[in-house]
Amino acid sequence: MKFNELGLSQAILQSIEAHGYVEATPIQEKTIPLTLAGKDVIGQAQTGTGKTAAFGLPILENIDLNDQNIQAVIISPTRELAIQTAEELKKLGSDKSVNVQVVFGGADIRPQIKGLKSHPQILVGTPGRLLDHINRKTAKLGGVKTLVLDEADEMLNMGFLDDIEAIIAQVPDQRQTLLFSATMPEAIKRIGMKFMTDPEYIQIKAKQLTTDLVDQYFIRVRHEEKFDALTRTIDIQEPFLGIVFGRTKRRVEELARGLEARGYRAAGLHGDLTQQMRSRVLDQFKAHEINLLVATDVAARGLDVKDVSHVYNFDIPQDPESYVHRIGRTGRAGAEGVSVTLVAPNEMDYLRAVEDLTKKRMTPLQPATLKEARIGRINGAIDTAAATIKGLNPAELQEQVNQMTSQFTAEQLAAGLLAAVAGLDKQNAPVVLSRERPLPRRKGSSSSRRGGYRGGNRRSNGNGGGYRGNGNGRRNGNGGGYRKGGSGNRSHSENRDNRGGHQGGGNRRRRDFTVREKD
Repeated sequence: MKFNELGLSQAILQSIEAHGYVEATPIQEKTIPLTLAGKDVIGQAQTGTGKTAAFGLPILENIDLNDQNIQAVIISPTRELAIQTAEELKKLGSDKSVNVQVVFGGADIRPQIKGLKSHPQILVGTPGRLLDHINRKTAKLGGVKTLVLDEADEMLNMGFLDDIEAIIAQVPDQRQTLLFSATMPEAIKRIGMKFMTDPEYIQIKAKQLTTDLVDQYFIRVRHEEKFDALTRTIDIQEPFLGIVFGRTKRRVEELARGLEARGYRAAGLHGDLTQQMRSRVLDQFKAHEINLLVATDVAARGLDVKDVSHVYNFDIPQDPESYVHRIGRTGRAGAEGVSVTLVAPNEMDYLRAVEDLTKKRMTPLQPATLKEARIGRINGAIDTAAATIKGLNPAELQEQVNQMTSQFTAEQLAAGLLAAVAGLDKQNAPVVLSRERPLPRRKGSSSSRRGGYRGGNRRSNGNGGGYRGNGNGRRNGNGGGYRKGGSGNRSHSENRDNRGGHQGGGNRRRRDFTVREKD
């Protein structure tokens, strides 16, 4: 359905057209008419489905430019999502000259107070900072007509329920309330019953939430072997940009430190970082100064970065719908993506729950051996080594060159150069990951429900189940990643072959090491 069929005014349609929107997404098609009609709406949709425009366009449509009061409030769980939402609303409301302001914690409050004095019609913010402004009387919500709770499940997970209730207490009872959530646990439904009036429920089904452009794999491996499995997988797949998901802030910090220690260009993103640090990490990731972002589910909400080629689930999420959100970070705009989930034997029921939701079986991969990972690193170092050689003038180092060539053969020198560039000396450096509380056993699950485990931790005879899956590397057409078959010769196609190829422009330092977990 086209936007001009949804009952929007010409001014809003002009902004939509100016920003390249043509067809409404399913959540927009279903939500916009109901919202324009003044209905309360509960929408189950993840980031990337167009829900900001789904609630934003009707809000912009109904804004009274002659009213200097705040007419709409959007509550977001994270600073990144609040900023992204406000920016999109500013663009969509540009032709109507709607004033949109955003407030969030971890930043100087004075510029925000100044912005609020400009009489915005729409205010976007995180719960804590919104409540702070309410208490300072710098934000008055007595004129609010529409309240939006965005990513409501994450706000509950972050413990914001009391703040949200305190904010709602400042908003008129006669209002429209819109609630959006990637998942729909009972706690969300109770919020709907408590704060909403006969809400309409909209659900985007799983087949619309996942994508066929993401090749989904899993590796069955013991907890204490997960980090080795992760880094060896990265060595072979060589992601262009990858996101590694951890379940807790502590896990994210330890994973980021461990990856950095191995020489990967990695950084962590979680809720305890200052706004300045979070912005710096995201800017580095978007600029490809780092190519591995380690994040919690909450920190990744609202994250929209182009060219993410791989998603690694170091910890499988407890909620299967969170998995759909995670892999939605890749496989965007027609590009192919890869997701790899590391699963401990006692977590297989969670993997099956994910498969039940997505209606798609994941392909089992075998954990890579140390030798295979070393070969992957060496292959990825060839281009970098060649570029280094081309950029040198041997005459400037003639004395040292003569000394080395008198001691070693050309083959030995080339091997040493490749090993140094690949960082093989750091491959087994030790690292410690704290042991996290294990996931609870899923109710009603059975390890034999599908006839037992499908063979992800067994060496293959070439009939599938191997550790190399489709690559999606960005190296001059030479993809290169996991093979589904465990043995036999590597066969190449144009863009989706094994990850044994060279990496163009490779400036990634690499290392590897073993994991020890604390009791």
